[in-house]
Amino acid sequence: MKPQQTVSLPIAALVLANLVPVFGVLYLGWDVGSIVVLYWIENLVVGGYTLLKMLITGGSGALTSMLFFCVHYGLFCAIHGLAILELTRFAGELPELPARASGPGPLALLDTFINLGRQLINAAPEEFLWACVALLLSHGVSFLLLFVGQQEYRHTTTKKLMSAPYRRIAVLHVAVIAGAFLITVLGAPAGLLIALVALKTGMDIMLHIRSHKPDHAAASDNASVQTTGEH
Repeated sequence: MKPQQTVSLPIAALVLANLVPVFGVLYLGWDVGSIVVLYWIENLVVGGYTLLKMLITGGSGALTSMLFFCVHYGLFCAIHGLAILELTRFAGELPELPARASGPGPLALLDTFINLGRQLINAAPEEFLWACVALLLSHGVSFLLLFVGQQEYRHTTTKKLMSAPYRRIAVLHVAVIAGAFLITVLGAPAGLLIALVALKTGMDIMLHIRSHKPDHAAASDNASVQTTGEH
């Protein structure tokens, strides 16, 4: 398979996955809460694939970093989820607060995260599972074709992989939450909901292309060759 085709297939999968919320808005009555909850779940999908990437890149030596990432990224997603809860509550879709954690010690964080997830999923429509499957497949295509197939794992480190999801959330989800809040204030018209999905899709494509530039691997190889030559 040609390199250009390998890159374009993940983008096509990304676009198709992002069309699911459009279908939900137009034909299933999805609201702004459904969309932002779906995007929060996508963060969990990204985190899962990040763990796989770290394992492939660092092997057993990455297990400590993977454990740290699970705790730190889990807390980060929990805080992000609380922000979404406030947004959906403001829209009148989720009146209850998440249950207080009851687990001892470190298990309290896991208990809180599980309760938070339940609250967010309760705000989701019945057809939500298909949207989640689409996200899993979309990121899976990129993982298999680019990270594994194009051997991107040879040009990265576990440290770089750990930081990537945070940058993605900072760039993408701040804009999504701000847009969702504005839409909620305006009464969540369908046209603006679709515009929000389009904004997220466009930013997704931009971030994808930036993180998988064709010259990235070549630059890494050149740097490696130069370093080897110096020694």
